Order: sequence, then C-alpha cells, then structure tokens
Amino acid sequence: MQKSAIATTGLALMSSTVANAFTDDSPFEGYNPYSDVKTDLRTTIFEKHVRVKGTVYDKTGTTPLPNALVEVWHLSPDSKKFRHRAKLRTDDQGRYNFITDFPSKDETKATKIYFKVSNQEKTQFTELFIDRQGANISSKHWQENQQLKDKLLPSTESNFSALVVNFNVAL
Repeated sequence: MQKSAIATTGLALMSSTVANAFTDDSPFEGYNPYSDVKTDLRTTIFEKHVRVKGTVYDKTGTTPLPNALVEVWHLSPDSKKFRHRAKLRTDDQGRYNFITDFPSKDETKATKIYFKVSNQEKTQFTELFIDRQGANISSKHWQENQQLKDKLLPSTESNFSALVVNFNVAL
C-alpha cells in the first residue's frame, strides 16, 4: 500500500510538471518549450509560404544581440492544432530567419505567429499578425519596442513563392 501511494504521488507530480511545461509562463496558447531546433517549418513546398526574418536588439534598440533564443509557433494550416513550432538562435549580428506555411486562423482571432525571444537577462513574448498581403504588430509589441524607432514596424515584400516579413524585437 505504501509503494502504491508513493507511485501515485509521483505520477501526480510528474503529470502536473509535464502539463505545466506546455503552458508555463506563456501568455499565448500553443507554446511548447520542447520544440525542435530548425528554420524550415514547412509541410509542403508547393504552397505560398511566409519567410520571417529580423534582428533581435538589446534594450536600447541599437545593438544586435548574438545567440538570442527565438521560439516561434502558430496554428497549422487548415487545423486548430499548434504543430508548427521551432527554436532557433540569432547569428553574430543578432539576425534570425525561418520559413513556414501560412498559419491557420482561429474563427474569432487574427492569423498570428507567436514569438518568445530571450537571452540570459530578459524574455519577451510577442506576436506578429499576418495575412497574404502583409504583417502588423500588436499594441503590446508597439509599447515594448519603441526603442527600435524606424525598425519597429514590420516590412513586407511578396514574390511568387513567399511573403517575406522583416520583424525586429528589442530585449
């Protein structure tokens, strides 16, 4: 009986730990800290894609941050599940770059790609609103990244195979 109680307690603790790992400290649904390290999230190469690139800057908005961790996720196309997710690191000039399928849209919300950007000192969650014509930021991103000045708003260009979005973040 004692071994059974210990095993049950262990299972209960482990289950809550595992459950918390998928929801812990993220203001956005679908975050998973165990995402794979990759830059290509596409499931097919035959559809138009989204390429997101940008630079992670320090708190002044002027100095690029090398080796910052950028975690991304979004609803998978034609799905209500978050199967598109990845981790990547910024290069020596603080740049990151990934390509993905166009996200699905929740009926009541805009189409989004979610970001968790962090280094040893700070973590920031933010989101990029996206559609086939362009991209926009949230009011929270606007408020928390004012130091980026002319690098704050995302810029976009479109070609036959992808919408390319430049999206910067300051930590």
